[in-house]
Amino acid sequence: MVRLCFRAVRTYKINSEKAKAVQHISRIKRFSHLNYTKMGSSRHYAIEYEDFHPNINESSTDVNLDTGELKEGFKQTLRTGTEKLLKNLEKEEDYWMKYDDYSIYTGTAGIAFMFYQYGKCFNKPDYIDRAMKLLKRCIDKFKSKREITFLTGTVGPLALNAVVLYSQGHHEEAHKMISGIKSLSSVVLNENSSIPDELLYGRAGYLYALLFLNANISPPPIQDDLIKQVIALMIKSGNIYSASRKYNTPLMYVWHDSEYLGGAHGLAGILYILLQAQQYLTKSQLEKDIKPALKFLQHLQYPSGNFPSSIGSTSDRLVHWCHGAPGMTMLFCLAHKVYQDENYLKTAIQCGDVVWSRGLLRKGNGICHGVAGNAYTFLCLFQVTKDLKYLHRASKFAQWCLSPHLERIPDRPYSLFEGLSGTIYFLIDMQHPLSAKFPAYTI
Repeated sequence: MVRLCFRAVRTYKINSEKAKAVQHISRIKRFSHLNYTKMGSSRHYAIEYEDFHPNINESSTDVNLDTGELKEGFKQTLRTGTEKLLKNLEKEEDYWMKYDDYSIYTGTAGIAFMFYQYGKCFNKPDYIDRAMKLLKRCIDKFKSKREITFLTGTVGPLALNAVVLYSQGHHEEAHKMISGIKSLSSVVLNENSSIPDELLYGRAGYLYALLFLNANISPPPIQDDLIKQVIALMIKSGNIYSASRKYNTPLMYVWHDSEYLGGAHGLAGILYILLQAQQYLTKSQLEKDIKPALKFLQHLQYPSGNFPSSIGSTSDRLVHWCHGAPGMTMLFCLAHKVYQDENYLKTAIQCGDVVWSRGLLRKGNGICHGVAGNAYTFLCLFQVTKDLKYLHRASKFAQWCLSPHLERIPDRPYSLFEGLSGTIYFLIDMQHPLSAKFPAYTI
């Protein structure tokens, strides 16, 4: 709020741009109805919900202890809350349609992703139509046609639009989108380029798009050979960099001069996408490259259960999907499934405990670095363990997302990864917890 006030005054006084100042003021008004409490210095709110235990009172949980599912009353609360937030977002269409950002991450393509999810899950074809229209606009207006990732590049709107079009029977148009994605493979496979390997801006983000297409279109439109080439180059790149730094791991990566470890830019995100491509991996890649890298990563875990954001960091502060325990949970749950090693599940459970205690972030309810993104930790653990504790924890984080709290207002307050669309996406997934998937990360 303070930041928005400052922006409004600075814009008007220094730049003499009254229209922009008014825009900032209108954003302040949009959020001023919330019943804010005083902001503290901590990065997160203290958890005040009762954790799940064998003798928990029925009234203290949203889980039906007999059926192991969410209570009908809470399901209705989720549905009503989702619809209310969706209406709030739709009221602000004039604002978010002015985004000069057409990405999945913070742009209008991400809002389209949420519309598609809502339309698909609740049989609302009008929202699927809206998603297609928005995605066409995003593809037409995307400034750089050579940005190669699902989250931040033109590949995201192309891949998502292909899936939506194909689901509606527009197969020829869908394959035009897919051809556009394939045409970028020469850029991705250029070993002399400056393309990194991480998820947001690098090859892992391109690989995700290929896997996303094959998972959602039948028969799979992407040839095995292309996927294997991308994987081979990512592993080769990690081998070369790790050897150059003499790390005790066959895989390590760098982005902007930092050796990040988390989901968005780091080793965990890269390993997670690679493991989701298990059917395309060789035995050597699984055993000699990825498995030792997982072990190396495990040894970096703090006693708290959290992880550092990068090599050399000693700060146990960040508990986000992008940096810290939440993104690690998904990786080690998947590693447990692939390698059948209980030690990986133990690591994931430790991550879940730190997210429960420190995951109600003051940054807000977004996906990338907010409460909604952190809640996927519990949905992932519930899917793997079927332990009702994790469904209970996820429900409490959902309850938090439906309640007003003091939070920082992001630059893209309606977007998928920073703002309201991401909160809505999570609440949609919360209504189908066993099939929930973290968007643009879990295939």
